[in-house]
Amino acid sequence: MPLQRRLPKRGFHRLPSNQRERDSVAVVNLNRLGDFPAGSTVDPQELVAAGLVRAGARIKVLGEGELGAALTIKAHAFSKSAQDKITAAGGTAEIIEAI
Repeated sequence: MPLQRRLPKRGFHRLPSNQRERDSVAVVNLNRLGDFPAGSTVDPQELVAAGLVRAGARIKVLGEGELGAALTIKAHAFSKSAQDKITAAGGTAEIIEAI
């Protein structure tokens, strides 16, 4: 019997380095940022205090929902639709450096 048929099949396992990078990115949608008051600055510390993300995670803002007030949002990454909606609401999207 050939070797490839004699060995047990265990399935696919993600590499540990890729899993850590994937787990460290927290996703926040624009509809979750509507709870912040108009004109405020939303940074990672504010998001952790509000309970939206875990401490130490990189933050990516996605464009699901609408933003009703002008906010200054600081995150590690933004989707194109999120940037467009933030600027349309009169706010700014600032990219911060990695942790």
